[in-house]
Amino acid sequence: MQSSSYKPLPAVKQWLVGAIGRPQAFALMGALALGTAFHSPALAASETAIFAGGCFWCVESDFEKVKGVTSAVSGYTGGHTKDVTYKKVTAGGTGHREAVKITFDPDVVSYGTLVDIFWRSVNPTDAGGQFCDRGESYSTAIYTTSKKQTNIAQQSKERIDASGILKQPIVTPIKTAGAFYNAEDYHQDYHNKSPLKYKFYRYRCGRDQEVRALWGNEAHAGIPTN
Repeated sequence: MQSSSYKPLPAVKQWLVGAIGRPQAFALMGALALGTAFHSPALAASETAIFAGGCFWCVESDFEKVKGVTSAVSGYTGGHTKDVTYKKVTAGGTGHREAVKITFDPDVVSYGTLVDIFWRSVNPTDAGGQFCDRGESYSTAIYTTSKKQTNIAQQSKERIDASGILKQPIVTPIKTAGAFYNAEDYHQDYHNKSPLKYKFYRYRCGRDQEVRALWGNEAHAGIPTN
């Protein structure tokens, strides 16, 4: 049993936050200090979903409202470079997209439900970016962490295409997840750190307006309004 004075090294602490999100990391570190880390069902049950839906500020904000989501971390993934920064990704050529890594409790919300929420919070028929943000780094994608997730996402995509609710087919690729690089600190929880700037950006970019025009009554389904 670890003593109550146990303190993880800064590098380990930083890695944990990046791997499983701040709330889960702090819970795990606390459990380690008490010697109960390997007896916590809540930690053992968590799963990860990774969605690229344009501006990661907005995707993070949307999914943090969903019951069962325990953390949402903005970052970059899908590319071929390891020296990843916001400036380099948005400049193009890295292959990375802005994305959000979501940690969730599958006993509260299923991966399939998160995928359904994702579709209805973006324009998955736009291959050139999202809303006012253009370019590959702002285009949509689903990055799956298992074959089960791949099957769920693919079947969901096929159901929507077959339903005819969208006038154009979904172009969002479903890819196997690779390395995920956390975005700079100032991007994390931007909607809470700079709420006025965030709301102004979201409105001026036309994100919610276009989602409502595209999805109608199904727009933002599953995302609480407050």
